[in-house]
Amino acid sequence: MLARAFSGLQEVPIRFNPFASWRPPADRVERVASPPYDVVSREEAALVAEGNPLSFLHIGRSDIDLPADVDPHASEVYDAARIAFDRFRVEGTLCQDAEQSIYLYALTWRGRTQVGVVGCVHIDDYEADIIKKHERTRPEKEDDRTRHMVTLRANAEPVILTFRDTARLHELVGADQQATPIYDFVADDDVRHRVWRVEKPGAYVAAFADVPSCYVADGHHRTAGGWRAGKALREANPHHTGSEEYNWTLAALFPASELTILPYNRTVRDLGGRSIAEVRQALAGTGTFEETTTPEPEASGQFGVYLEGCWYRLTLDPASIDRTDPVRALDAALLHDRILAPVFGIGDARTDARIDFVGGIRGSEELAQRVDRGDAAVGIAMYPTSVEQLLAVADAGSIMPPKSTWFEPKLRSGLFVHTLE
Repeated sequence: MLARAFSGLQEVPIRFNPFASWRPPADRVERVASPPYDVVSREEAALVAEGNPLSFLHIGRSDIDLPADVDPHASEVYDAARIAFDRFRVEGTLCQDAEQSIYLYALTWRGRTQVGVVGCVHIDDYEADIIKKHERTRPEKEDDRTRHMVTLRANAEPVILTFRDTARLHELVGADQQATPIYDFVADDDVRHRVWRVEKPGAYVAAFADVPSCYVADGHHRTAGGWRAGKALREANPHHTGSEEYNWTLAALFPASELTILPYNRTVRDLGGRSIAEVRQALAGTGTFEETTTPEPEASGQFGVYLEGCWYRLTLDPASIDRTDPVRALDAALLHDRILAPVFGIGDARTDARIDFVGGIRGSEELAQRVDRGDAAVGIAMYPTSVEQLLAVADAGSIMPPKSTWFEPKLRSGLFVHTLE
């Protein structure tokens, strides 16, 4: 077994560790693998897991196994997750690798492949901002993930971190992909998922020591939950030494050049007391406003606007945008400052109930459908945030507007579990 030689508090930019993963046998992986807990509602999760006792949703969304009127944050929900996790291990649905390992996880979707390195990062690096953030988290969501991890004594699914690629990591990943993967399947989301267990995890530990920082891409609440869970278990352990598994949290690190961000579109429930004609006039005063048959924006500073069965393209004056400000130049910020607040009277986008957010995977058609059936008065199609914009905001120590990024493809849950004891 590989010794836990990498778990000390050495002064390196990124501390990255192998772990002994709990994971499904290859002949069960397709039944175990499930969508992440936070991209499906309770109703959707119940439908996905129906008739499949091996679905990881019984752990990640354990409320599906309780009456529908149970509070999703009730104690019995977390207890049910622990019961399911124990059952999976007893029945052999999840088995623990004998050696501490690092894994490669490749997702191929729409002709593109991204390959992440799965292992553990140190919770102190999160606190020290070596793992950088770009999103403000909500306490109730942090509380939920923290409680889930403490009850399970496990990180049930990895967060997505990104980093600026290095030649050494590129070489390591390319070489280890030549082996036969331990998993290779196409899920119902049409994404091909492949996993390899690397032979020399120490090489990755050393390679990440040359990476000055990494960035939370997808999973801010789970990352914060991993940090908080580790700290809670430290405080509960009078014999804490610093070598315990709870000092580490599970992550999949992808090079920035390979990640795909889709737009995070918006709908507005009503017109803020204005007529359609008044709204059109107000929008025309913010930039070039004209009818279009192609709702998706072609560049930053453009928006597709759906009103009364018609698509319009709104283009802001490029000279009016300060591209030196990494936050105010974001399309989500421009939309709020130039359109949502002055035209529709939207206040704080984090709390205003009149605005809703629609993941770009659903396309502009979803926006039109919501408006046509009366669920919203206007749909707004966004241009996607770039990964470089994300890095620039995080490097500046700033926070993006809410719902600025939607990452696809999504990792499947159930392929890796990191226990904290």
